[in-house]
Amino acid sequence: MDDINRCRHDKNAPYWAGALIIFILSGLSTIWIDLGDFWKGYVLDMTGPAWNYILFRGLFTSYTNNKWTQFFNPKRTLIIFLMVCLIIEGLQYFDFYSSTYDPWDFLAYISFLIPLFIIDSKLLNVKS
Repeated sequence: MDDINRCRHDKNAPYWAGALIIFILSGLSTIWIDLGDFWKGYVLDMTGPAWNYILFRGLFTSYTNNKWTQFFNPKRTLIIFLMVCLIIEGLQYFDFYSSTYDPWDFLAYISFLIPLFIIDSKLLNVKS
C-alpha cells in the first residue's frame, strides 16, 4: 500500500507545488500591489492557510512516511489550522495586538482551506 501512496503522491506533487507557488505569490503580492479593499483585506487570509496546508502536509515534494507526515494527516492539519485561525481572530477581537477584527475573515480562511482538504482527502482515498 505504501508503494501505491508513494506513486499517487509523487504524481500529484508538481500540481501541489504549482498551487503552492501561486498561493504564495498572490498572498505576498497583497503587500506589493494595491488592487483594492478585497485584495488588501482578504486575499492573504485566503491564500495563507492554503499554502501552509500544502507545506505542512508535504504535498509539494516527494512522498515520505515519517512522524511528521503521520501526525499531519489531512483531518488533523485542517483542525489545527482552523484553531489557529480562530485564535488569530479572537486575539484581534480582544485587541491583543494592533489589527482590525473582521468576521468575514473566517470565510476567507476556509474558502481555500476546505477545498484543499477535500481534494487532499479524496486523493488519499482513491481506490487503485
